[in-house]
Amino acid sequence: MDNASSTPVAVIGLGLMGRALAGAFLDAGHPTTVWNRTAAKADRLVARGATLAPTVEDAFRAAPLAIVCVTDHDAVRDVLGAGGGPDGTTVVNLTSGSSAQARGTARRVDPRGARYLDGAIMAVPPAVGTPDALILLSGPRSAFEAHESTLGVLGAVTHLGADPGLASLYDVGGLAMMWGVLNAWLQGTALLRTAGVDAATFAPFARHLAVTVADWLPGYAELVDRGSFPAEVSALETDARAMAHLVEESEAAGINAELPRLMKDLADRAIAAGHGGEQYPVLIGEFGRPGPA
Repeated sequence: MDNASSTPVAVIGLGLMGRALAGAFLDAGHPTTVWNRTAAKADRLVARGATLAPTVEDAFRAAPLAIVCVTDHDAVRDVLGAGGGPDGTTVVNLTSGSSAQARGTARRVDPRGARYLDGAIMAVPPAVGTPDALILLSGPRSAFEAHESTLGVLGAVTHLGADPGLASLYDVGGLAMMWGVLNAWLQGTALLRTAGVDAATFAPFARHLAVTVADWLPGYAELVDRGSFPAEVSALETDARAMAHLVEESEAAGINAELPRLMKDLADRAIAAGHGGEQYPVLIGEFGRPGPA
């Protein structure tokens, strides 16, 4: 286990998020080395006590824990290809990317003798360094435990498992949830506005409903994991009739009906396959296969 107040760290990449990460380490008292292609981005961090490495190789050599937060995985390959991740270093990649990219980067790092964790930051830069910043990490458990307390200064840090691609999968799964909720709220808002109801008036009702639906998730997860979907609340065919009503209401109001049509199309396919009498989570079968060509 590392010492959360003294472990040196290096931060590679000083965009908005990279600067927030470096700032959190500085605030927690860690000797912090930074590097960025445009060195001027380090000026404020250096004024706060960070050390600017002249090269990315120097940054990796400066600390046993190196955080990489750059634009994409091509940039990750560039900084690692420059000699990053020497023997004994733990490289924590917090650059957004796919699970396949994360696993590929792990394969490139491991032969060098470095340890690799891939991660996702489920927060905006101002939240970094507070409990509101959720930091997801995946890769060898031993690498996580070796630096858990230091990484913990960034926020609420969670290790998901040994597969380095898990953090990316959780990230995009979370984005699907975020966009799904926001798009549903925008659909409802567009509908209510046709009757003169503004977004601020509809928002508290929508929030209450979103929280209520979120409370269903643990029970629905049990159904999905069991692969059994008894209709204890309502049957999918009942939900499909309500979806048809939403499509009709949207079309009659003259607003976009693509989202409710998509929802109904998924339900209709499951009903056609014989699942109309089962609970809504039976739609996992439709989400778990490729869509129509």
